Amino acid sequence: MAHTLTIPAALLPADGRFGCGPSRVRDAQIDALVAASRTVLGTSHRQRPVRALVGSVKQGLAALLGARDGYEVVVGNGGSTAFWDAAAFGLIERRSAHGTWGEFGSKFAKAASAPWLAAPAVTKAAPGSRAEVAPVADADVYAWPHNETSTGVAAPVRRVAAPDALTVIDATSAAGGIAFAAEEADVYYFAPQKNLGSDGGLWFALVSPAAVERIERIAASDRYIPEFLSLKTALDNSRLDQTLNTPALTTLVLLDSQLEWLNAQGGLDWAAGRTATSSSLLYRWAEGVDYAAPFVQKPDDRSPVVVTIDFDGVDASSVAATLRVNGIVDTEPYRKLGRNQLRIGTFASVEPADVEALIASIEYVVEHA
Repeated sequence: MAHTLTIPAALLPADGRFGCGPSRVRDAQIDALVAASRTVLGTSHRQRPVRALVGSVKQGLAALLGARDGYEVVVGNGGSTAFWDAAAFGLIERRSAHGTWGEFGSKFAKAASAPWLAAPAVTKAAPGSRAEVAPVADADVYAWPHNETSTGVAAPVRRVAAPDALTVIDATSAAGGIAFAAEEADVYYFAPQKNLGSDGGLWFALVSPAAVERIERIAASDRYIPEFLSLKTALDNSRLDQTLNTPALTTLVLLDSQLEWLNAQGGLDWAAGRTATSSSLLYRWAEGVDYAAPFVQKPDDRSPVVVTIDFDGVDASSVAATLRVNGIVDTEPYRKLGRNQLRIGTFASVEPADVEALIASIEYVVEHA
């Protein structure tokens, strides 16, 4: 397949960004960043302008995610990787149980293999599928990803029937794009680069009263906890609308703008409907052609925000390369999965019309190979 193939302009999407790593940033967010360039960027994070921004983000997230009474939004320095280590220090008391069906769920399980904790119980499923996480006698944290970014598998958010245990959900690629009931989780944590259209450097979590009690109890024990990885420090600072160290201000500005937009459009229900529309276009298309098929076989497990499509008899890497030279970027599969497939982000900022144009562009490339 010739990578120099030119796709007719009439077929191309208005915006060719379909990445599942950092996602689309809308023009209005860039305008907000420019407006903040002299009022927030380069100023002290302990002063009113930045603290007001942090407060606005917290309020926007609480509204979008449907925070229940007593739940708090906590923000900390670092991304999800930092949160996994922080949870090992300050959230897991004795032992955790994990559902892993891709790269990111397994990374939290690895972080929970800390020497001061009992070895985690891990329920594994093959990539492209998922499994139910069952109660384990001595587990006090149950954890799995709401959406596995590496494979395009979505899992429901619901409590495990285990008294006094916390349900901890990785929501990095789900938050703001997949509906859920906040009361079904004790910690719903994420970095804001996906549906929330922002940048890196911070993690956020919606935490229940039970999780707050756990954080404070472990912090008061004799366990060593590095200050940077202290959930109690993050909680205390968040209550003051600040972070331990200088936060990523660009991330906050972009996030605040995206939250304002999402909530104005209709909140999480609107966003979930939009991502479901976009992803369904791709799944129906893949089921209707003879050279492609959804990687995730069970429809109920298919992600509405990360669509993985296997190809048969067509070199998907060549398709992705041809799309890239035509301005349609980041459709390559997850690097460690090693499949002949495309992975397409259908996050909340992606217009369904652009997904329709992407499908037309793929068909053009395959037909003219």
